[in-house]
Amino acid sequence: MDRNAPMNMKDIAQELGVSVATVSRALKDSPLISEEMRKTIQSFAREHNFYPNAIGEALRHARVMPIRMIGVIVPELTHYYFSSILTGIEEATFARGYNIMVSLSDEKYEREVRICENYHRSKVCGVIVSQAKDTHNYDHYQKLIDAGIPLVFYDRICTGVNASRVVVDDYLGAYNAVTHLIESGCQRIAFYGSPMQLQISKNRYNGYKDALLKHGLAVDEKIVRVCDNRGDAETITPEILALDHRPDGFFAVNDDTAIGILYTVKRAGFKVPDDISICGFTNGQRAIACDPMLTTVEQRGRRVGEEAAEILMDKVEGLLPIEKIEKRVVRTRHIIRGTTK
Repeated sequence: MDRNAPMNMKDIAQELGVSVATVSRALKDSPLISEEMRKTIQSFAREHNFYPNAIGEALRHARVMPIRMIGVIVPELTHYYFSSILTGIEEATFARGYNIMVSLSDEKYEREVRICENYHRSKVCGVIVSQAKDTHNYDHYQKLIDAGIPLVFYDRICTGVNASRVVVDDYLGAYNAVTHLIESGCQRIAFYGSPMQLQISKNRYNGYKDALLKHGLAVDEKIVRVCDNRGDAETITPEILALDHRPDGFFAVNDDTAIGILYTVKRAGFKVPDDISICGFTNGQRAIACDPMLTTVEQRGRRVGEEAAEILMDKVEGLLPIEKIEKRVVRTRHIIRGTTK
């Protein structure tokens, strides 16, 4: 090991043949660790110039601190769902005396890595994050955890990192929405989703697929597309409508995509919902600003933000063990409006 390189708790654990949790407890003088082991770990840490996150450690031992800063990473700000999550985070943190530092990844992996590095250097006491669409390596998340910085994922979770997370019931939300389309008469339903490396995309696709199979309908990959924004929906939908056996229903991963479908379907001369039914996933303000108003799945973003913030602050203050993995699911609600029968 390079003695001049920055250390983290994982490095110490590997060098001494113990768990990361043991290192964390020893550095906090936990009585759960023997005095001999505590001294060994603390001595090794000092020799290698490792010190735990200063603000986080202070907050875990004192309820009042001049700076209580939490880093928040948002993939995009124009999306209603993310802005509603941010509102929930802000309300929950403000109520407990914390400030938030918000950074935009703009759906870019490289930018996300730099933000995590900046948060580490800024010594935030924790990070709340929804990963970018093209994130393919998770070392930057693991470095935060190894440095003793609590990390909570929301919405788009990273299955490659063992961290707390708050999600909505994507599978059940999609399953119920597609079931509604089928029970209202649709027999051929297209699916527009995000890239499949995202867990939410897999969950919503599986809900879609299982609803079809449950009702004896085949899954046709020709009408399953990667499409998660209005612009792409307006480009792709004419191709789908031109198929010999066109869909009579669409399920979209978010409301903006569903509205792009609605606009294109109406422009092509079809009636909604008489000829084609459409369902989105968000229930933002745009869902009631279109004609007809959009049937959708309500995600309750504000509640997701509140839950993520509460988990993080509880970890920072020692109300939850920092190594404990919290997994919470916020229930969705199906909102039926004019785009379905």
